[in-house]
Order: sequence, then structure tokens, then C-alpha cells
Amino acid sequence: MQWIITLLVTFFAGMGAGLGTGFAGMSAAAVISPMLITFLHMDPYMAVGIALSSDVLASAVSAYTYHKNKNLDIKNGLIMMASVLTFTVVGSYIASLLPSATMGSFSVFMTFLLGVKFIVRPVMTTKEAMQNVSAKKRAVQSVLCGMLIGFICGFVGAGGGMMMLLILTSVLGYELKTAVGTSVFIMTFTALTGAVSHFAIGGAPDWLVFVLCIVFTLLWARIAAVFANKAEPATLNRATGVVLVVLGLVIMGFNLIA
Repeated sequence: MQWIITLLVTFFAGMGAGLGTGFAGMSAAAVISPMLITFLHMDPYMAVGIALSSDVLASAVSAYTYHKNKNLDIKNGLIMMASVLTFTVVGSYIASLLPSATMGSFSVFMTFLLGVKFIVRPVMTTKEAMQNVSAKKRAVQSVLCGMLIGFICGFVGAGGGMMMLLILTSVLGYELKTAVGTSVFIMTFTALTGAVSHFAIGGAPDWLVFVLCIVFTLLWARIAAVFANKAEPATLNRATGVVLVVLGLVIMGFNLIA
């Protein structure tokens, strides 16, 4: 009976995480972690490690799909990634010096509100409009925004994928598909860094849950990324918004249960 419960929990966790990653570059940790903790009673630290591991391949296959469809800014993605990783460490260090506070709801509310934003105010920027920004200005913006995203993620401990998508579309003026493609490209490396550090500190995971989460997340991320790259901008905005709103509400529910 227990293996059936494990299969169902990991399937739905992987489905939610994969759809969030493929459509919006959302971190799998936001979906998988609360489900593993709530329904499988897993240690929170280990649940996050498994979620980050699931994020690596899901983000990688999504990034590959977006890149194949020419919806990925690798150059500025690498610049932003360097800033994000550096200032995540800075934010984490500063947070360690301050009194503990519960910040887990940050990512959940951000997911819900960002979903509403895509439904109410869709991102209709075109690639042509993106190209009007000079390469130098774009690089500087990538560094500064990466510093902000990294610091907040390190300080709060959540919300990286959502913050990247918000800043890439609203601040840097990216077209939605390119924003998601660039976001999942960055998330591939940040998730890998987080997963390795979690298992190095916390030890080996539950291998059955580990494998199932990775497989299901990868599957649904691929499906979502293929659909997203073929969809019209208006359809993609609506689909992304609905996915984020639903996931936000579901995660809020899990938090209440827990």
C-alpha cells in the first residue's frame, strides 16, 4: 500500500513541478517539497534536496527545448547566473546573522500573484522590441538584476524561478518565451548547485522517491515546454497564468494541511 501512495504522491508532485517549470521556469522545490513533507512525512531538508534534483533535468530539458526554438538568451543568461549564484551566498550569509523568521509563504504568494498578473496583464513584448536594447545595457541590467534575485533568494530561501521570470519580463522587457527559456537555463545550474550541497550535507536520499520525482518532473516539463514553444503569445500567457494560479492555491492548501 505504501508504494502506491508513494507512486501517486510523486506522480502528482512531478506533474505540478514539471508544468510549472516548462511553462514558467518555476522551481520544482515549490511544489515537490510540500507534497513530500505533507504526504510522505519526509524530512524537510531531504525533501528540498530531492526537489532540487528533480529541477536539474526538468530545467535542462526545458532549456534545450526553448533553445531549439530560438527562445533562449544564453549570453545574458550566463551573466545573470554568475550574479545570482554569487549574491545567493551573500544573502544566505546575512540571513544567518539575523533572527529566524518563517518566510516559506513568500514563494507561494509570488506564484499565485504572478499567475494573476499573466492573466490580467499578459506579456506581449516581441523579439524585435527586445533587440532595440543595446548589448552593453542588457549585460549591465543582467548583472544588477542577478544581484537582486540572488540576494533575495539567499536571504528568503525561495522564489528564485518566479523572481527571474518577473524581472526578465517586467524589468528587462523580455518576450515571454525567451524569458522562460533563459530562466530555466539559469535554474538548471542553480538547482544542481543546491542539490549537490544538500546531499553532501544531509546524506543519501530515499532512492525510490528520488527517481520517481525526477522521471515524472522531467516528463511533464518536456510536455509543457513543447506546448509553450508552439503556442501563440496570448494562449501562452493564459496557460502560464492558470498553471501558476492553480499551483499557488494548491501549495497554500498543502501548507495549511501541514
